[in-house]
Order: sequence, then structure tokens, then C-alpha cells
Amino acid sequence: MDLPSAEALAIACGVLILLCLLLGLILWSTKRHRDPRIQVKCDAGINKLVPSIAGISQGRVVEGNSAEILRNGEFFDVVMDAIAKAKHSVHFESFLWKQGELGKQLVDALCERAKAGVTVRVLVDAKGCGNMGKDACEKLEKAKVKLARFHPMKLRFIGVFNQRDHRKILLIDGKTAFVGGHCIVDTWMGEGEDKCHYRDLSVKLQAPAENQVQSVFSENWVETTGELFAGNDYFPKIEEKGDLAVHVAAVRPSGSAPAVKILHHMVICTAEKRLWIQNPYFLPDPGAIDALGEAVKRGVDVRVMVPTAEASDMPMVQHAAHRNFTRLLQKGVRIFEFPTTLLHQKVMIVDGCWSAVGSTNFDDRSFEINDEITLGIHSKDFAQKLEAFFEEDMKVCKEVDRKEWEKRGLMHKLKDNFYYLWNEML
Repeated sequence: MDLPSAEALAIACGVLILLCLLLGLILWSTKRHRDPRIQVKCDAGINKLVPSIAGISQGRVVEGNSAEILRNGEFFDVVMDAIAKAKHSVHFESFLWKQGELGKQLVDALCERAKAGVTVRVLVDAKGCGNMGKDACEKLEKAKVKLARFHPMKLRFIGVFNQRDHRKILLIDGKTAFVGGHCIVDTWMGEGEDKCHYRDLSVKLQAPAENQVQSVFSENWVETTGELFAGNDYFPKIEEKGDLAVHVAAVRPSGSAPAVKILHHMVICTAEKRLWIQNPYFLPDPGAIDALGEAVKRGVDVRVMVPTAEASDMPMVQHAAHRNFTRLLQKGVRIFEFPTTLLHQKVMIVDGCWSAVGSTNFDDRSFEINDEITLGIHSKDFAQKLEAFFEEDMKVCKEVDRKEWEKRGLMHKLKDNFYYLWNEML
């Protein structure tokens, strides 16, 4: 048998390379969307633009809600009590769960309700919750808890394995929802007082907007399990319980920018007085940096609070974020570093009347890749409470001085630029 010539092998290799490139182009094009231009021209402030912001982020404003801010470890006291009182259904979704005392408490609470006849569904990200423990999983399944894993490491998920479920959601009887940044790790217990106790914030939401959060949970549950659920145990008619207007941003439409990205970028353009941001991983893209600078030119007090690299659980992300500090400072954005512990809450407050709270980091991974959820809350009282917490946190922060920052060492700058190369994957 004649062996193929070198020329034939070269042609075959060339064809194979072209096919791989074509396949890569096809895969890229199926995920591609046009980024929104952050150049909204509108004289109205956010007070009048809430319906527009909800609409363009694939949501709708729901009136008549009440919301309670839960900080640090107190969140879990309220959550455990809510689970214990569930009568029909408990739906729980999380990105990060590790073995420990907190995980044990949650497993016991969920199992107790399942044994009492309550339908309990638990959806965990397969990667982020990979260390929740074999015993925890076995205990949940033995108690008849419906446990599902989002995008596990299996061949059929190879094309979406990098897409993680970063949402943190708890729903009780279709009437009460918890949304925020809290994870099931012992470092989220306590009062955020040191590096072993993180600082975080979530919201307990009651009344009609809860149905929107239930829909978000349903999206990933159906994708993961194929199971549909319906009826009053999950989507009951809910009477108004407060005066807050709320909308939910979570949709990731094919061919269009994800709703959470549009929401975060849009509100930058609507701020007239104040724009205060707390986020653990703040890596805005060039368009967002320019929009923040334009807000400053309009006279907006723009402040950003992040943890220091030493306090962060992911110092490389903070170094990647540092790469943009110079541009932000040059444009008049004030940056504050929180040194005590990981500041994990994801909060935006605009003009003292509108707020965003959720799971979304201000970076490309959250905006482009992960599944996220953010609540937009239109309420002066609610916003002022968040502003008070922001000012409380500022007391221990150090403001980044532009002149001092520009003098930072060469090694620091090299780290910043190196880690920024991977900003979309961090």
C-alpha cells in the first residue's frame, strides 16, 4: 500500500485547519451579539425612566411590593426561619456552596420541610457547588429533595461549561423571594467584621414581583431537568403589600445583550445627582468607563467601592480592576477601597431614589457569560437605607488618590496589566 505523499498530507492538514476555523466561526457567531452603545440622550432622570429601563432590559415594573434589606449573617437567620414556615414549596438556587456549619444547617432545614411533604427543589451550579459534600447530597436526595446540577462536567455540556449559574435565589410558597449575593459558605456567617467573615447584602422581597423571580428560577430548572411546575403553590395571586416598584433583569436573549448588562449600563446614563456603586469585582469595559466619565461631566457624584486586593478572595481580579483605575480617576470617578474583608455586595444607588441589588458583578463574566439576576427597586426610602450603609462602609475605606496611584510600582502595574488580559474569564 502506497503511503500518502507529503503534499497530500499538507493538503489534508490545511483542510482540517480550515474546517476547525469555520466551526469556531460558527460557534462564535451563534453567541455573538451587538454590545449596547452607552449614549442615551434623554433629559428625563431615572425617576421618569424606570418603565423604559425595565422594558429595554426585558422586564416590566410591578407595583405594590415590600422589601427588607438583610446584611451579613442576619440573612441566614431570616432564611432558616422562612424555610421552616414553608407550607407548599421551597425553591433554592446558588452558585457557591461548600461543606461547613452553614451548609449543614441549610441541608437540615431543607430536609425537614421535604419530609413534612413540602416540595423542595434545589438547583446548584455544578462547578461552584462542587465542594458541597457527598454527605449533603445524599441526605438531600434521601429526604426526597429534588436536587439538580447546572452544567456538570460532562461531554454533552462541553460547549456551555464556561457558562455558570451565578444566581442566588430562594423562593418560599411562591410568595416570598430572597435575592442577593450571599453564598452557602461559613465565611458568609457573622457580621463582616474580619477576613474570615465576609460582608454582603441581600433582599427579602414580598408581593407581586416575586412571580418574576419564580420565573427566573423556572428558566434554569427547566433547562437543567426538563421539569415544568405550575399552580398556586408556585405562582399564586399575590396582594400588594407595600409601595415599592420593582422589576427583574435576568434574561439572556439570543442575539442581544443580556438584560443585566443593559440595566447596569443604562442607569449610568440616567443619573443626575449621585451614582454610588458597591461591587467586589469592578471591571467596566471602555464604553462604561467613558459613560461614567460623562456622568461626572454632568455633575453626578460617582463613587465606586471595592475591596482591597488584600481583602479580596480573588486578588487577581482586583489587580485586573486596578488596570482601569487610572482612567476612572482621570475622569473624576471617586474610588474607595474597603480593607476589612471581602465586600461582596452588588449594589447600585442612583439619585437617592432607585437601587439595584442582585448577584451581578460589574464585569464581562457576569454581563456576557453567567446567568445572573438583578432587582431594580424604585423607592426613595429603600435607596436612602442603602446610601446610609454605603456611608457607614466609607468610614473604614481609603479613597484612592490619583497622584499616589499613578506612582505605584512597576511590579504592581505589570500585575494589573497581566491579569487584565484574562478579564473576561476571571
